[in-house]
Amino acid sequence: MIQRIWHWTKKFVFYFLITTFVWVLIYKWVNPPFTLLMMQRYTEAVYNGKVGKGIMYEWVDYGNISSYMRVAVIATEDQNFPFHGGFDFDAIQKAIQYNSNNEDTKGASTISQQVAKNVFLWSGRNWLRKGLEAYFTLLIELLWSKERILEMYLNVAEMGHLTFGVEAAAYRYYHIPARILTIDQAAYIAVILPNPLRYNPVKPSDYIRKRKSWAVM
Repeated sequence: MIQRIWHWTKKFVFYFLITTFVWVLIYKWVNPPFTLLMMQRYTEAVYNGKVGKGIMYEWVDYGNISSYMRVAVIATEDQNFPFHGGFDFDAIQKAIQYNSNNEDTKGASTISQQVAKNVFLWSGRNWLRKGLEAYFTLLIELLWSKERILEMYLNVAEMGHLTFGVEAAAYRYYHIPARILTIDQAAYIAVILPNPLRYNPVKPSDYIRKRKSWAVM
């Protein structure tokens, strides 16, 4: 019995590693038609009767994204993005220290980790998902360029209710394509990303205004 369990465990691990490796490798060149997070959000919207016009998602290539937008997300989400290998251990240590002494919590997820979560996984905080997030983070850092990781992040990140990616966000909030976002517009979109379902870049709270002012300094 134990030998049979061990045999099937090895087969499962082998096929899991091969399948996920190929999946990530394909996305090095192929743009995802949808993500698990999109499906999850759409299902939640249907259940709550808030579907509206459905999911807003339109892929746009890296060169057609405003340079202000690229810089803004690195400045606000992951300033060490060009230098780390997927994990910012200094930020993780600081977050642990902060969270142990404060009621509110801070995260330390890098852009690479957020891509792993947004593209390949579901929303959640259990240990299984976190473990898979770390695994996919290592894979995309191994197989993709930094430019591809940032391009993927800007295209699939949740940026509002059923709104995914900077092209959809630019049209939703400013009625323009992502390539002509101004520095202020890009900064406002970037600073809502920690909680895009709560904040609105065109109706910013005082908190969002302060974060935006910091982002464009």
